[in-house]
Amino acid sequence: MDLAAGFPSTDRDGWRALALAVLRKSGVEAATPEEALASGTFDGITVAPLYDAADLPGAEPFERRARADTGWDIRQRHALADPEAVLADLTGGVTSLWLVVGDGAIPVAELPTLLKDVYLDLAPITLDAGTRTREAAEALFALATARAAQGGSAQGGESAQGGESAQGGESAQGGDSVRGGESVLSGNLGASAVGPGAVGPAVAAELAARCAAEFPGLRAVTVDATPYHDAGASDAEELGCSIALAVANLRALDHLGTALAFGQLEFRYAATDDQFATIAKLRAARKLWARVADVCGVESRQHQHAVTSSAMMTARDPWVNMLRTTLACFAAGVGGADAVTVQPFDAALRQPDAFSRRIARNTQLLLLEEAGVGRVADPAGGSWSVERRTADLAERAWAWFQEIEAAGGVEAAGELISGRIAATRERRAADIAHRRLPITGVSEFAHLDEKPLRASTTPSGIGDDPLRASTAGSVDHEGVAAPGGSPPEAELPVIRYAQEFEALRDLADAQPVRPKVFLATIGPVAAHTARAAFAANLFHAGGLATETAGPGTDPEQIATAFAVSGATVACLCSSDRLYGEHAEAVAAALRRAGAHRVWLAGKERYAGVDACLFAGCDALDVLRTTFRDLEVTA
Repeated sequence: MDLAAGFPSTDRDGWRALALAVLRKSGVEAATPEEALASGTFDGITVAPLYDAADLPGAEPFERRARADTGWDIRQRHALADPEAVLADLTGGVTSLWLVVGDGAIPVAELPTLLKDVYLDLAPITLDAGTRTREAAEALFALATARAAQGGSAQGGESAQGGESAQGGESAQGGDSVRGGESVLSGNLGASAVGPGAVGPAVAAELAARCAAEFPGLRAVTVDATPYHDAGASDAEELGCSIALAVANLRALDHLGTALAFGQLEFRYAATDDQFATIAKLRAARKLWARVADVCGVESRQHQHAVTSSAMMTARDPWVNMLRTTLACFAAGVGGADAVTVQPFDAALRQPDAFSRRIARNTQLLLLEEAGVGRVADPAGGSWSVERRTADLAERAWAWFQEIEAAGGVEAAGELISGRIAATRERRAADIAHRRLPITGVSEFAHLDEKPLRASTTPSGIGDDPLRASTAGSVDHEGVAAPGGSPPEAELPVIRYAQEFEALRDLADAQPVRPKVFLATIGPVAAHTARAAFAANLFHAGGLATETAGPGTDPEQIATAFAVSGATVACLCSSDRLYGEHAEAVAAALRRAGAHRVWLAGKERYAGVDACLFAGCDALDVLRTTFRDLEVTA
């Protein structure tokens, strides 16, 4: 069937002519529509407004990924020794557990109690224990062996956990849970041979050998790329660093056999609310690893664990995090991840409670069971735009990996990696400050009267930000650790994209009376509403209240309303025509009434106006300047 039958044929040149005509009617001057409509990524990849078959990077079958129609493993993260929470997740549809073990998290000695009622042959276990990985692994081995000695059951008592997994009774690791003697274990021990938090090459190799010999369904090594992402890395930088880290681990395990070493690795990547970027990243990651395997003369499929990004999560208006994590989870599933962790929406604020954990797992269940996302193998495969972006991203990531290797490998290239990521972090920070990358509920549409979530009644013991809790994590400037381990570059910070705006919100909230900016609206409501709403939205992003003058053009009336408001900073809001007629007079009247600074919503300059607010201005600089003018300090 020809779906295009009956429609007139066209080509890209025809589209260009039509699109350019529309753009010019809108006042946009550009030589081509691509020039006006294309955007770029932090990796220098151009995202075009239109793709066709000419953009496909070579011959089919491109990067198709076969996956069982049962979908992916729903992996929930736990950092507290709470058996009830673990069982609630498993009975609610979670298919594997990611356990943060060690000081400030789950004590190693508590593992048997925590897993007492868990069927280890149905629920894979992934450990995150940093330098205590060997100790945690021994505890897990001992538990599995004891279960086997009791009669071959991998469950240690009366259990509330269902008799089969939420994905049809198979191991959620895709059917690779294999008996080691009479015991069954699958998952990952979370070891790494290199970097802070690593157990070292000898221990990593020992654990890998034991997994291969006694627990074939269990992997020993996690190649965790999320700390690079949490430090502000671009997608290509995250991918290149992950391949370099994986190759370093391969070298540590190579004496065990190349094929065995490849089989012991699992990769962990961040999934963001940029849907197509995440899909392309996971697909590119498999292409990169396939290239490494090809060079090494083995066949090995990359096993991926995608975690919804910590950096994108917000503490303000945290309910929006549900939308962010839903997009990220969808992208991870479509991108072909084998396991997905959705972080609870309140993870940046507190220890997640039963409700937020339920929402996190139900997000995945809805996508799997109702939307059927996991039933299709690589649904983005063959898409002109996705295939092009996958290929471009893989090319840049491979070039970055080669740079790291040329510098001596991931451990020796710490300064190179830190510097490259710092540069990307600064570019992203500038885009966030100018609201070119808006953060809903924070830099845009801030809700000053939102009711804060109550803190968890369960003591975390892991710092102020549970999202960053990990015994293996790097430490940021606030002394908070990042989840999922640390890269070799101990100097890498841990950031959240919203942190600068949220710091200003916190400062404003801490004042006895909320700081205020007066909006000097000029003219009728229809003339000033658009710019008054724009200015209010910007000031609210910093936690500043706004009060408007109402309709009118009389400078003295506006100045009187300003004086009554008690504000010391004002912003003119109106149309360009009315600015030309009244801006200077109103600004002068505001000065006489005691205004320390007068802003104007727009780009025109007038006597008495200090600076302008406009789309694309540095909103953080505007807010910080206003805080200084209002004499608001920490």
